[in-house]
Amino acid sequence: MIRISALQMQTAGANVDANLSRIERAAKQAAAAGASLLVTPELSLMSYGGGERMVDLAEPADGPAVSRLEEVARRSGIAIVAGFAEKAGSAVYNSAVYADGTTPPSVYRKAYLYGDYERALFTPEAPQSCLFTHQGITLGMLICYDVEFPENVRRLAVAGAELIVVPTATPAGASGTFIAEKMVPVRAFENQIFVAYVNNCGNDGDFEFAGRSIVAAPDGSALATAELSEALLTADVDPSAYDRSRSENTYLRDLL
Repeated sequence: MIRISALQMQTAGANVDANLSRIERAAKQAAAAGASLLVTPELSLMSYGGGERMVDLAEPADGPAVSRLEEVARRSGIAIVAGFAEKAGSAVYNSAVYADGTTPPSVYRKAYLYGDYERALFTPEAPQSCLFTHQGITLGMLICYDVEFPENVRRLAVAGAELIVVPTATPAGASGTFIAEKMVPVRAFENQIFVAYVNNCGNDGDFEFAGRSIVAAPDGSALATAELSEALLTADVDPSAYDRSRSENTYLRDLL
């Protein structure tokens, strides 16, 4: 079993220092609550609404922003997942990084870019299975729109993921509410895994976010949820507690 925290976050615009400081405060709170992992939203380091400034702020995965995140993880004693704009050669990716301060970071690049805004800023990556182990639990990463394609979640589940972390920037509105409250629990249920869907909140540039972060369990229940404003959620991820659910809902075992 692991305890995780999810920071539903109002970013400080394209201000990496301020965003890192906010994440560090949450990391200390999460560690004090007994969590070993903190998940933050999509592009939480550079801010989703930063526009062209994100391209200017984009860094390699071994750049100063991720290095500082690693240092926050070391000081706080908690691993952190955060979204950032990743520079690789001439391309800029919408990426997420898992940093625990002791092992090389794991980086995932978003495959399915949403709308003209993202497509103008980022290069899509081919769908990939980013898997890593955190305190004995196998984790996978997706970013926002990726989770809305069921094959992405299924691929990770088949590969052995027990928990999928999903940094998110879902906009306010009926669709955003439906995704968080209906679709994400179904993704967890149909794959008998945990899904931590962690959204931005408030306003950022031209965007207003839906909030409504959720940690969903294999039986489709919500272990923790947020409303519209900033919140730090905490939930226990214990795969053994859902053995009965997996024995009754044998989707992965029955795949042809």
